[in-house]
Amino acid sequence: MPFDNIELFPYSADINDRDRLTIGGCDTVDLADEFGTPLLVFDDATLRGMCRQFVDAFGSRYPNSRVLYASKAFVNAGIAKIVAEEGLGLDVVSGGELAVAVAAGSDMTSVYFHGNNKTPEELEYALEVGCGRIVVDSFYELNLLNDIAARRGVIQSILLRLSPSVDPHTHVHTTTGILDSKFGFSIETGDSTHAIRQALAASNLDLLGLHFHLGSPIFELEPYSIAIDTVLTYLAQFKDEGLNMREFSPGGGFAIGYVRDQLPPAIDDYAEVITNAFTRRCEDLGFGQPTLLLEPGRSIVGRAGVALYTVGAIKQIPTVRKYVSVDGGMGDNIRPALYGSEYEAVLASRMSAESSELVTLAGKYCESGDVLVRDIEMPTLESGDIIAIPSSGAYAPSMASNYNLNGRPAIVVVSDGEAQLIRRRENFEDMMALDVV
Repeated sequence: MPFDNIELFPYSADINDRDRLTIGGCDTVDLADEFGTPLLVFDDATLRGMCRQFVDAFGSRYPNSRVLYASKAFVNAGIAKIVAEEGLGLDVVSGGELAVAVAAGSDMTSVYFHGNNKTPEELEYALEVGCGRIVVDSFYELNLLNDIAARRGVIQSILLRLSPSVDPHTHVHTTTGILDSKFGFSIETGDSTHAIRQALAASNLDLLGLHFHLGSPIFELEPYSIAIDTVLTYLAQFKDEGLNMREFSPGGGFAIGYVRDQLPPAIDDYAEVITNAFTRRCEDLGFGQPTLLLEPGRSIVGRAGVALYTVGAIKQIPTVRKYVSVDGGMGDNIRPALYGSEYEAVLASRMSAESSELVTLAGKYCESGDVLVRDIEMPTLESGDIIAIPSSGAYAPSMASNYNLNGRPAIVVVSDGEAQLIRRRENFEDMMALDVV
């Protein structure tokens, strides 16, 4: 392929004889004309391919593995159906994500409900629809869920989320497995010990196992093996107290490439480290072969999604900076403003054009920090050009907002030269639909 950041784009990305970027056999400029911009384009082949890579990588090394798609990266009914067709369960973190799973016809026994402050209404709904597992994150939830289950006359399967105090060396806002975190029962403080004993004694809860999640995106492999060893070693003391560990989850957090000079380990590398550490320690401690749960989210949808924008205003400040504004920004991708995240970009409408100047790709929102890509080498850009930003499929759409009362973008899935709309563009009426005058 002629451009040098191929590993950031979907599997099917190519350049056609009109010198335009294509995805799934679809000309991206034609997609922009048909559906408007901003537009998020998901490649069906990449979505399914990433699902299969995770299933194969972990299943071939540890057959008793189950892959759950972490919905918070992005989910709607269309995405939920695709991951279900590829044999993945779902990890949800809200009543809304759970409702999407129900609407998509997901197998509820393969749905795991996470979250640090689930409401009573969310827990009631989870039991009503038969959610397979609830991952309990606090003493408040432990008591509340047991009461709700007792009132309904059911035994609810649960996992407890532990915090192992292992730093995965990612962004402070997305680090979750350390002591100073709102998530999980801390091993270090002793809360986890009290939680395990309380869960084992609960009348209407069945403690199937334990879960931890270190953060995201994690580019290092060692934190996984350290945390698995730490948590399993700690759990051994509870075997004589009745802990029958049937499931164990080291979470997700698997990284993707956003810029060409920082690419992640291969999925096989993650799988090798995690399954080796898990198998070895389970054998040493006599835990048998519990189900190993993996929760990839970003690494399923991130690379599969490409964002398309149209260039509008261009502002040159001599000796300072050239701003090229596009018709989206922090409303459809807040990650650069929120985390300082970096992205690559290409001129989708003239792919062979040589880079000739340093520009900053800015959004249309009324914030000085509304910048998508800062200081990137691009060809000379003109109003009306179509810009493509790869690796946009994760978190950008799920954190999209109506800031400045701009509608959220349309989303399409492409395959074999065809585009299927899975979310239409929001219009003015949509944004005022809930207003009460």
